[in-house]
Amino acid sequence: KHEEQWGTVCDGDWTIEDAEVVCKQLRCGSAIQALNRASFGEGSGPTWLYRVHCRGDESTLWNCSHPGWGAFTCPHYFDTGVICSGFSGLRLTRGDTACSGHLTVKQEETWATVCFSHIDFKTASVICHELECGQAVDILRGTHLEDRHELIWQEEFHCVGNETHLAHCPRMQHHSKTCSHDATVVCSANLLLTNGSTTCSGRVELLHGGTWGTLCDYLWDLPAANALCQLLDCGVALLIPGGQSFGKGNGSVWNGTFSCKKNGSHLRDCPVSGLGHDECPAGKDARVICSVKISFFEEKYGPKIQRVSVEPSCIFCLLLQAFPGVEAALHLYHKAAVCEMLLMSGNSKNRAALQGRKSWGQRGGLKCSHNYGSSRCPGGRLVNGTACSGRVEIRHGDTWGRLCRSHWNLQAASVLCHQLNCGYAKSIQTGDHFVDGNGPVWRDAFHCEGSESCLWDCAQMTLGNPTCSAREAATVICSGYAESLRLSGGESRCDGQVEISLHGTWSRVLDDDWDIKDAHVICRQLQCGIAEKAYYLPRSERGMGPVGLRSVQCGGNETQLMLCKTSYSPMVPMGVAEDVGVICSGSRQIRLVNGTMRCAGRVELYHDGIWGTICDDNWDLSDANVVCKQLGCGHAIKAFVSAHYGEGSGRIWLDDVNCTGAESDLWACPSRAWGQHNCQHKEDAGVLCSEFLALRLVNGNDCAGRLEVFYNGTWGSICSNRMSQLTAITVCKHLNCGDGGEIARDFKYGRGSGPTWLDHIECTKQHNSLWQCQSDPWDPQSCDNRAEETHISYREKLRVIGGEDGCSGRVEIWHQGSWGTVCDDSWDMADANVVCRQLSCGSAVSALSEAAFGEGTGPIWLEKVHCKGTELSLWDCPAKPLFGKNCDHKEDAAPLHNFGCRKLTNDVKISLFFTLAFSLIWTHLPFAGMTETTASPTTAGKTFLFPPFSLPSNEDLMSLLQHSR
Repeated sequence: KHEEQWGTVCDGDWTIEDAEVVCKQLRCGSAIQALNRASFGEGSGPTWLYRVHCRGDESTLWNCSHPGWGAFTCPHYFDTGVICSGFSGLRLTRGDTACSGHLTVKQEETWATVCFSHIDFKTASVICHELECGQAVDILRGTHLEDRHELIWQEEFHCVGNETHLAHCPRMQHHSKTCSHDATVVCSANLLLTNGSTTCSGRVELLHGGTWGTLCDYLWDLPAANALCQLLDCGVALLIPGGQSFGKGNGSVWNGTFSCKKNGSHLRDCPVSGLGHDECPAGKDARVICSVKISFFEEKYGPKIQRVSVEPSCIFCLLLQAFPGVEAALHLYHKAAVCEMLLMSGNSKNRAALQGRKSWGQRGGLKCSHNYGSSRCPGGRLVNGTACSGRVEIRHGDTWGRLCRSHWNLQAASVLCHQLNCGYAKSIQTGDHFVDGNGPVWRDAFHCEGSESCLWDCAQMTLGNPTCSAREAATVICSGYAESLRLSGGESRCDGQVEISLHGTWSRVLDDDWDIKDAHVICRQLQCGIAEKAYYLPRSERGMGPVGLRSVQCGGNETQLMLCKTSYSPMVPMGVAEDVGVICSGSRQIRLVNGTMRCAGRVELYHDGIWGTICDDNWDLSDANVVCKQLGCGHAIKAFVSAHYGEGSGRIWLDDVNCTGAESDLWACPSRAWGQHNCQHKEDAGVLCSEFLALRLVNGNDCAGRLEVFYNGTWGSICSNRMSQLTAITVCKHLNCGDGGEIARDFKYGRGSGPTWLDHIECTKQHNSLWQCQSDPWDPQSCDNRAEETHISYREKLRVIGGEDGCSGRVEIWHQGSWGTVCDDSWDMADANVVCRQLSCGSAVSALSEAAFGEGTGPIWLEKVHCKGTELSLWDCPAKPLFGKNCDHKEDAAPLHNFGCRKLTNDVKISLFFTLAFSLIWTHLPFAGMTETTASPTTAGKTFLFPPFSLPSNEDLMSLLQHSR
């Protein structure tokens, strides 16, 4: 107001510093946003100030630099605006520590109480960060306010979780003037636990002088660990694990002694005295595994909780004894800490307590493994940063190691962030941040679409990947704890139905005038590019859940949805508003389909919510190169036309694509507009990339031969140096040939002539595919000579099925990837004896024919087997492979073994059956050839009388089997 008249401020370069002065002058806290172009509507009257330049510390706006009052008449569509925080400070009062207590914010000169229902955990995280109090531990319902007359803050906070100040969080006016309880926020102070399976286990990290470092405490013991666990609301200390259980940290070390002062039964303050900056001797870094978040049990069990110091060997038992229903209530979060304690301590008392609760396993409650994290997504973590940023590490077996930066991309990083409940990946370009530390470097590459729930659900490729140094480690900065806004039901996180999180519940957004300006705000907040489409969901896809927002009206330039004009109503009249959705430019994807692996196939693009193909007009190697590079598939070997990988369906998105080869995305290349073409699907384009891999055995059969791999467009051999039997088995599993592979040393499958691509392949039991195994990098001259080439032979497997156990039944052989039978032509006791011996089932009772145990299915692999009876396996016997049609399955062979030769001492049924069978043979069955002559075999000085008799016929023996059952 100037000269008794109100006027506007016009500025095409209105900055946050200018807005800060306005907010401060109005006692409205700090500036959140500086707006121009009449964001709050055009004003009227004179333009009093123009091109204001403030430093931010001026007491009034007119103290800032400007040309003078009324110096320029500006169109009112350039009028400026501001969004202020409304408060100028925040604090936690009446708490157990300086970093816990009742939340109040300063409104002008008065402190206003924040209601418990107005904040959530993400908001608490921002508060703790702003107060330099570490991480949020919990939000508790505070004191009852009905009898207290206090100023109540009238806005709800809806933080994303990654804001640096509470004032930057989106807010919504709370229509009710009442508040039953105030909010109590508990922060971790300047201490936290890192590198554990939960936030309640790990290495103790201390924030001092703005730097996080490992706490080196020479006096660290169980009482100190107990105090820390209670301070972090993590129950009591279960264990102080030995060694470097949680890694060495990022190099910063703070030497000091942790202690807590008590005020009654509460921890009032926990300083770390004697701080110094030095190296930490082995074993002196503070570390602990705490039990559980006590607040979880307090909410359920209330006064039964007692914060007591107990021995680690007893804590698990005490928890179970104190809370009979606790095993049903435990969340995976808490189970992980218990599992970690059991695995690290090896304490017999803990194991006994665990084993005594067998019902856990029956209910699917507690199942410990050597993987950190939940049983669904084990073996991934972030270190040297925060809970949601740091160096990426995965675990192979019992060993954690970092990943190479060159094998890491934003899609895989987003999957890991989601897996760790940290939102999505904001950046993987962090320079040298987080990379300090020791340990192995794994060369695994994860090729994710971005919608997977676990990193291990992505295609994993390790074979042949290049090495990298420890300083070239993969890192990520995630957006933070679970988001307050999401798009669900689409092909990626950047398209789908709009939902917001209110007090931990995902709720629908309804609108009756949804447009592209609203969608732009959604895409901007989610960092998904620009909006391509704003739409209403089809009737069949509309939700039935709670409603979070309705009647959203955005100008299009807001940074958060909550800054738009919105209203909330849990009751929505039918037909007034509809569920809304958004498609952002960040949802565009590319894929290859109809190839045998991920780096070859028909090119398809996801655009406007629909998958479509590319027309092959002018399609060449430069275009194909962009596709391969975009998919992390190396370079293009060939650009295919004329639907080489089959015709697609639906939309044809691009035509006349003309890439230089340097573009990062195919849609960045010159082309016709989206959806404009003169093509049919018989012209769909395809590519073959250099990283396309295939495996085969040559000069033998499908499951035996010289091993070759297809890489960079060429078949080449694999060297056998350091190759183990386990690797040969993995090759056979990969080729669907079972697990009977072994390395042949006779080189009977000939020499190769192409490149020798790989050497030093090492597989483990966890690998089902050769692509997941470690090896040297790709090199066309990996072998020193052709004698190092790998030859694989296949050891067929044998089984009998259809009988009472594994020692009677129809004979079947695993060969060339499938089970098949043996024809009974010339099948006799000598052949049956070899089968029984090979299966460790003693000697044969009879050789049965004519499908005595039922007809098999599949191929008939052998006929006319001629064993002497002394061979160690059926493969040593002369036999004829069956290529003709001399047999069918009604002639499947079967041995019947001597049941007394196996399990005689520990299988009562078999032993009794043997006795019964012998009694029947002795007394009841009229076997031919029986005489009164006796034989007298002597064993250990005792004489037994046996009647000489011929073996029973097949019919007699089958009758015996039926009677015995």
